[in-house]
This record gives sequence, C-alpha cells and structure tokens, in this order.
Amino acid sequence: MFIGEGPGEVEDTTGRPFVGPAGQKLDEVLASVGIAREDVYIGNIVKCRPPGNRVPARGEMETCTPYLEAQIALIQPSLVVALGNTATQWLKPDAPGITQSRGTFYSWRGDILLFPMFHPSYLLRYPSRDKGSPKYLTWLDIQKVKAWLTEREGGAPAPTE
Repeated sequence: MFIGEGPGEVEDTTGRPFVGPAGQKLDEVLASVGIAREDVYIGNIVKCRPPGNRVPARGEMETCTPYLEAQIALIQPSLVVALGNTATQWLKPDAPGITQSRGTFYSWRGDILLFPMFHPSYLLRYPSRDKGSPKYLTWLDIQKVKAWLTEREGGAPAPTE
C-alpha cells in the first residue's frame, strides 16, 4: 500500500489517486523494478485537494483519517510505503524528516512495516540522477521495496528499525 499526501489537480478532477504527473512518475518508479501499478493499492492522507495545492492542515488530515483507516483495514497491508514528508509524519509522528527516514523499514502498528520514500512530485522538481540525488535515492529505495516483496514471497523476515 502506497500513501501520499493528497490529490493534485488531475487527481481531484478524475477522483483517482496518482494519475497526474506525480502518478506517472510513481508508475515509472514502480515499473523500474517490475512492480505493476495494479499490484499495489494507492491512497492519500487527505481525500480532496487543499486550496492552492498547499500542504493539508492538521484538521483536514484528522477529518480524513477515518477514511484512510478504513482503507488500511480493508487492504490489510504488510507494508505501507509513505510517499513524502507529510504522509510519513502523519503515519509515524516520531519518525525523523523524510530526508533522514526515507529508505528505512519501521515497525508500525504491530505487524505492518512502514517505509518512507520521497514523494514522486519531489522527483519531478529535482531531475538529476547523480549519486545522492533524490532520484538516485528513490532508485535505491524502490529496490529495497522490491527485495522485501521478493523475500516475503520466499518467507524470509523483513529488516526493521
């Protein structure tokens, strides 16, 4: 299960998560390691676009939390990939900021793992693929997700912090 911040303009218009430019980038990231979009569930912390595409306010996130909780209960994920700082901090308030927490498996809610990654929209703003760049780090991170999925299929335990 991948969880982002909230819908952008295209998502708000279509009612589907991650179908605009950030969604296309997420599709590329997933495809780079052979993960089909159809094989993951994608949602957001808030369900409607905040005015001016700003970061959602705490009250907006609190209002939408029951919907997100219902999605998590229905999907019953073993792994939640938090896309960006807003999603990471909402789901795991004690996690460091996204720059420090990305690429780390955290125990979350008992038997669920939380794995923060940069938000795809961040990758669109920083196109470099140089070592240490957001795109480079995301490439490393999605490989960890793929390795976890492969290990899970084989029954090996996942690493946690």
